[in-house]
Parts: sequence; C-alpha cells; structure tokens
Amino acid sequence: MTFAQAQNLAGYGLLLVPLALAHESGLKVAAADGELWKIRVTSIPEPHETLAYIQTALQTPNRAAFAVLDEASGRLLGTSSYHDILPEVSRLEIGFTWYAASVQRSHVNTCTKLLLMTQAFEVLHCDVVGWRTDNFNFASQRAIERLGAQKDGVLRGHALRRDGTLRDTEMYSMRAGEWPEAKAQLLYLLNKKRTD
Repeated sequence: MTFAQAQNLAGYGLLLVPLALAHESGLKVAAADGELWKIRVTSIPEPHETLAYIQTALQTPNRAAFAVLDEASGRLLGTSSYHDILPEVSRLEIGFTWYAASVQRSHVNTCTKLLLMTQAFEVLHCDVVGWRTDNFNFASQRAIERLGAQKDGVLRGHALRRDGTLRDTEMYSMRAGEWPEAKAQLLYLLNKKRTD
C-alpha cells in the first residue's frame, strides 16, 4: 500500500471512499447546497467546475482525496483530503474539506476527521497531522481547534484567494502523543451530543 492513499473508511454513519470522476454529480449537488462557491475564503468549486475540481484532486501529487457519503442513504455530503503527504517524516495534512451547507455544524465534520485522524495516527503511524486555513476563515479555525489541534503560527502572504487577494495561512498541527486525549475528547463530545 502506498503511504496515505485514499481507501474506504467507515464509521459514525459515514463512508469515506476514494474520490472518483463518478462523484461529479453528487459533488455538484453538495456544492450547490448553500451556494458554497460564494464563500470568499474557501476553494469550493462552482457546480460547472466540479469535474475540473475532481480531476485536479486526482492529479495532484501527494494528495489522497475522499468523497464523504452518508452510509445509510449513499448521499454525497462533501469531500476531504490528505495532502502535503511526507512519508519520509511521517507527516500529512488534512484539508480541502467542504460539505453541503445542510450538513455543516452537524456531526459530519467531526466524524470525518475522526476517521481520517484514526487512519493517520493508528494505521499509518504518522508523527504529525497538520491543517491549514485562510486567516479569515474563522469557522474553519474553530473547527480545527475543536479537534484538539494546536496553532503553530501564520504564514504571511502565503497564497492567493480565488478573487486574487493575498491570504495569510493559519497553520495547525497535532502530534501522535496528543492524539489519544484528543480522540477521547472527540468521542466524548459525540456521545454527549447523542444523549442531550
């Protein structure tokens, strides 16, 4: 097995499968749910750009992209990826994550990240898992912090947004030694939410 390749991961009512061209129509629907491409600080495609988005994900070196599906219905909810995969230092990042607006602020992101982080730390034996986000994407920053990741710093003038403005990038990470406590906390929060 190639380090950190996309493969089927299941749990918490979700199924993560390798992103494929066959997911185009479902991803189009997910992007259109809430007109997500209008969010300035993300890279979510417009529906007519979905095929190109998938092709780019599949052709990008050191990236393993997943489609996120509801296990019961098969509905495509969004996508997430391992990227900037560095097997020589046992590190990867999780990103290019977005979901249909109707499932945002639900269990979906936490459960997707639990599956990806469990695979990264417990199967691939990563030493570090990282995340990055736009300095103005406050919702993403809060979501990353809820996972238990620590803020490493800011890369100033790091990338261009789709509107051509220069963005600073907030960098986060979690070390393997921090994972057991972070996992326990995430499972506690998920179980608490179900019993509330």
